[in-house]
Amino acid sequence: MEGSQARSLLHEMFRAAIGSADPAQVLARHLPEPPKGRVIVVGAGKAAAAMARAVEVAWPGVDLSGVVVTRYGHAVPTTRIAVMEAAHPVPDAQGERAADRILAAVRGLGPDDLVLALISGGGSALMARPVDGVTLADKIAVNRLLLTSGAPISVMNQVRRRLSAVKGGKLALAAAPARVVTLAISDVPGDDPGTIASGPTVPDLTGDADLSSIVRDLGAGLPEAARRVLVAPPPTPSSFAFDYRLIATPMMALRAAAEVAERAGVHPLILGDALEGEARELGRIMAGMAQSCRTHGLPRPAPVVLLSGGETTVTLRTDTPGMGGRNTEFALALTLALDGAAGIHALAGDTDGIDGTEDAAGALVAPDTLARAAAAGLDPAAALRRHDSYPLFAALDDLVRTGPTLTNVNDFRAVLVA
Repeated sequence: MEGSQARSLLHEMFRAAIGSADPAQVLARHLPEPPKGRVIVVGAGKAAAAMARAVEVAWPGVDLSGVVVTRYGHAVPTTRIAVMEAAHPVPDAQGERAADRILAAVRGLGPDDLVLALISGGGSALMARPVDGVTLADKIAVNRLLLTSGAPISVMNQVRRRLSAVKGGKLALAAAPARVVTLAISDVPGDDPGTIASGPTVPDLTGDADLSSIVRDLGAGLPEAARRVLVAPPPTPSSFAFDYRLIATPMMALRAAAEVAERAGVHPLILGDALEGEARELGRIMAGMAQSCRTHGLPRPAPVVLLSGGETTVTLRTDTPGMGGRNTEFALALTLALDGAAGIHALAGDTDGIDGTEDAAGALVAPDTLARAAAAGLDPAAALRRHDSYPLFAALDDLVRTGPTLTNVNDFRAVLVA
């Protein structure tokens, strides 16, 4: 397979993965019957605005209102549901205001009313109302510590739920006695409803977890008000019935990409939708698997594409890190480990279109990536040490740019062995 063909196939698989989670295509078939009473639509996440518009399109004659919050730059026009924008991944005052409006919208409802909650990845940071005694500044400081801690997303969300007035089922409790139906796009390993946006509409099954170990890991920078809440005797976990409907997931995205590969005559091997760990370590592991496919035909002979999802981690090892996210870091580590191996191409990208805080979804890898970097006077190994993958791939014109996709089923990785 020629290099241009490989790149084209990788892009097509990535587009298919994103398309499988497009609210305009998948949301309507998951809607409940309209209720006798009012319909209040609330939501949070990178896909919240696109989901709200899809509800309006699917229910043109239904009297509905509400408010959703999405990331800056991810809003779309709506007519009946208000759309707010706030910061992600570090919350801001606009996210706090959005959480207040969402809570106000669901209070005072009756048993004949319906709250339709539209939840997607990013909602945890975007609904930023802390519990009493904790300020937004405290919450922002905690969030920054979590993002650089190397803690898995499940542990991060345990902390976020404990410090939030909305997450961990508190939004659903505020809406009682109205019926709450959640339509969710999963961006987390295992599709756990309690982890997606920190579970604002489901009981918090980890509400009584001991968080002392993560408190120690976060260190002296942890605000004292947050520390008191996190080490205090945990509240009794709430318990209530809930209606939670997953409309898109990472595995659905991988299967959509696999169908594209099969049509192109390439065998897809889905390794899983919940791969975690250090991005650079996973890059090295995937390089070894790809080389085994090419050299030994194991676990599958070429042509094969190794597909995986899940959220990796970047633990910063320098006080002055460069630019880049977990997908470009994965791609750079993969590049170095492959060391110019023939016939192996790859794409790693975040399905929301933004890798970390930069303006690219991820990056492409080719057999000649290292040679082109050397010709341009770049040092890939030094860039990896500095967590500075973005500028390197930008200089090589190998960044994957989609713009905001208005959805999010987490990371997508495809390693193509031709």
